[in-house]
Amino acid sequence: MSTHLLHGHARFRDGYVKKTRSFLDKLASEGQNPDALFIGCADSRVIPELLTSSSPGRLFVVRNVANIVPTFANVDSSVGAALEYGVGVLGIDNIIVCGHTGCGGVHALLDPGHGLEAMPSVREWLENARAAVNAVRQPDVEAWGRAAVEANVLNSLANLSTYPAVAQAIEEDRVNLHGWVYDLRGAHLDVYDGRQQRFVPPDEVLARTYA
Repeated sequence: MSTHLLHGHARFRDGYVKKTRSFLDKLASEGQNPDALFIGCADSRVIPELLTSSSPGRLFVVRNVANIVPTFANVDSSVGAALEYGVGVLGIDNIIVCGHTGCGGVHALLDPGHGLEAMPSVREWLENARAAVNAVRQPDVEAWGRAAVEANVLNSLANLSTYPAVAQAIEEDRVNLHGWVYDLRGAHLDVYDGRQQRFVPPDEVLARTYA
């Protein structure tokens, strides 16, 4: 057993829990009212609450290999269930799909010799992103890697609207969709700007929002 995790929990109990006891009691008694449904990669380096400075109760999180949202026709029950519950029951009005640089799942699609033959479940799952990744193929592998990460995010964003619960919320103007890419080395986000049809620093979007 990873004893350091249990020691970490003890520090959590002695520190964070004691400092925020009343807040945690309120969460437990009143239920959750998250600001956003966050669909991110299972990569251990990308922690939604940490990179958004979000406290417990603020994010309804779905994580899987390569932050993929399959189409409803090829639905993964975990993703589909989270979308239906998050939008239909919790009334979440923002859905974020967040990819990241250096994504192992995306890069496995760039390299035919990546060893996917030995991982049938991973191979099948990544097929949901293959067409989007191939559509932005470039001679330079590094540039293709970044383009592929962005294309995968946009593909997942497009697939969200194939789910009836999300499609209805979009039609009724009850939900907004957002595409993000987290840069591991720079520790910063880029967000998709529909007006410019490209990923830009958040400051550009915030400046326009509060102008």
